[in-house]
Amino acid sequence: MHIRTSAIPEQALPNHPWAGAGLSSALTVVVTGARRRAVRDGDRHVDTAHLLHSLVESDPAVREVFDGGPQLARVLGYLVQRSIGYGLRWQGTQEDSGGFPAVREPAGEGWSPSASAAMDRAARTALRRGEPYADGLDLLAALVADPRCRAVEVLDRAGVAVEPLSVRAADLQAAREPQR
Repeated sequence: MHIRTSAIPEQALPNHPWAGAGLSSALTVVVTGARRRAVRDGDRHVDTAHLLHSLVESDPAVREVFDGGPQLARVLGYLVQRSIGYGLRWQGTQEDSGGFPAVREPAGEGWSPSASAAMDRAARTALRRGEPYADGLDLLAALVADPRCRAVEVLDRAGVAVEPLSVRAADLQAAREPQR
């Protein structure tokens, strides 16, 4: 009998309070996917690039924000390259752009400070607009708000101008909100 072993760690990253709390069901899927991707990639922390990858793959509203198919294809191509080798230079390091203060609680273990701060910003954005749950557009806006995070580095390297992307996300979010 041949026993197969995997080089991928079997243990999941610790849960963060956002998993299922303060997130839409669609964003809960994004967070779960990002955690799974981090474990599969052998990373100690979910970072903003993991969140971006999962967000682009699973949220149609976020994909709509990108300027057409070629731009989205470049982003996904770059994210796949990151997961198969480009990201090795990030492996074993913790992302902390220093751009925003991050909550450093024991429950945040397994999350980079930048990813933690982005999740917090997304949740606060939803609350400010009167929604109980953050969605994918909230998270995308939170990711691109930190110009030194890994997600923005990925977007830059894929040739995506971050400011127009942020404006399109805000416009799409405003168009989806009910008129009060």
